[in-house]
Amino acid sequence: MATYLVGDIQGCLPDLKKLLAQANFDPLNDHLWLAGDLVARGPESLETLRFVKALGDHATVILGNHDLHLLAVSHQPARAKKSDNIHQIFTAEDGPELLNWLRHQPLLAEHPHYPLVMVHAGITPQWTLEQARQYAQEVEQLLQSDDYLWLLKNMYGDGPDWWQEDLSRLERLRFTINSFTRMRFCDPQGRLDMHCKVQPNDPTVGNLIPWFDVKRDQPLGKTIVFGHWAALMGHQDEHCIGLDTGCVWGNSLTMLRWEDGQRFVTECPLYA
Repeated sequence: MATYLVGDIQGCLPDLKKLLAQANFDPLNDHLWLAGDLVARGPESLETLRFVKALGDHATVILGNHDLHLLAVSHQPARAKKSDNIHQIFTAEDGPELLNWLRHQPLLAEHPHYPLVMVHAGITPQWTLEQARQYAQEVEQLLQSDDYLWLLKNMYGDGPDWWQEDLSRLERLRFTINSFTRMRFCDPQGRLDMHCKVQPNDPTVGNLIPWFDVKRDQPLGKTIVFGHWAALMGHQDEHCIGLDTGCVWGNSLTMLRWEDGQRFVTECPLYA
């Protein structure tokens, strides 16, 4: 049994299928971990949800910002973006079932045997792994409860950008969602930046630092696998592996086999 990790699909299902064929992925024995943003700008968001859901226990899905936005749009606390190709989900016969399944996916997952933790965007450098688990579970439990519409309506906003133990409940939930699904850069003290999306060496970055380069008071002790940041075109250091290589933007889709580190890459057409 092999463990495969893949970056943002964004509805680009044909490209995911090409990667799985390259790797001889066995849906009965292998396990596929997906780093969030199953849906959005690509042509087959509905089909992607169906495909991944059908993998059952052989898929681990992390919620990304586009997945959360889909849930919000489906219940109308938010409007779809012009670039989103998600409307077929709302009219599909199995649409409600797929959305309910998506709502029950986590923000953070840890492998039961490997030193591996997957999130969509990152883990704020202010948190220990135990804190990350705790606050992810708080959001997940609310999202899976009867009060999920309140969360979907109130999760939007760029603040607070700094973690404090005395944040209000809503501030804590919003900070948690932003850390796990939207963060790319921080300032040198670890304050979240919600706007800069370029490469770290871009001259417009100023004093901002990639979240994974901000020093942690306590190492997490596990490798963080993430997606979300297409401009990085992949990333790997001793603590983190970034797998978003901009498939929907006409670049490539990348998948990693954990056991031997082999990467599988397919070039993608321009979808967005």
